[in-house]
Amino acid sequence: MEVTRGVIASLHREAARAAPEECCGLLLGDANGPIDSICAARNVAADPLRRFEIDPHVLLAAHKAARDGGPQVRGYYHSHPHGSSLPSATDKEHSTGDCRIWAIIAGRDIAFWRDRGNGFDELTCRMA
Repeated sequence: MEVTRGVIASLHREAARAAPEECCGLLLGDANGPIDSICAARNVAADPLRRFEIDPHVLLAAHKAARDGGPQVRGYYHSHPHGSSLPSATDKEHSTGDCRIWAIIAGRDIAFWRDRGNGFDELTCRMA
């Protein structure tokens, strides 16, 4: 999996901006290319200090833009302000098996994961 340096920098900025709450949003790019942009979303979770929920309006708009020829929704990101970049038990509960990529930001660490349903496989990331 490839990701641009700009995306990595943006993920760090979003996590720092949202702290102590979890940030969240979408990972975007062409289907076969690198993840080359993000779309930040409001965390609409009832407890944004411990959970994330991407604003559904942002998610729907991104999927509509992709259908109209815009960048594809390659996956999602969120932060663990007080945890590790490993998927939490709650993350695993929300795994759908859609094979999308999840980026988890924890401090200076960012890990990328493939949603396989009821869990995740860690991805090797290369800078594009």
